[in-house]
Amino acid sequence: MSSLGDIARLRSKNAGPFWITVDIFCDADTYAPVASIETEVFAACLGVRDVKRFDLPDLSVVKLSLPRPQVQGSAADRDMHGAALAQVLAGLDVGG
Repeated sequence: MSSLGDIARLRSKNAGPFWITVDIFCDADTYAPVASIETEVFAACLGVRDVKRFDLPDLSVVKLSLPRPQVQGSAADRDMHGAALAQVLAGLDVGG
């Protein structure tokens, strides 16, 4: 079985003080299996309910954006750039 981190490159980034975006970069062979993962599966893996998804087949990229649990830079913010979220998604089983 393969994990998402085994077949794709993931990058988290700050998408403003209220959102985090995780980009999943695939190649031509891995885009289809990654794109077939339902948005709800990504949301469950991240432990959130509200995920906006953007599929970019011409670039072989799936983008996931979600609201930050705390405003970026606040005293309660423990992950300024959402890097922990990319690591959580990297362990997601994609079969194969």
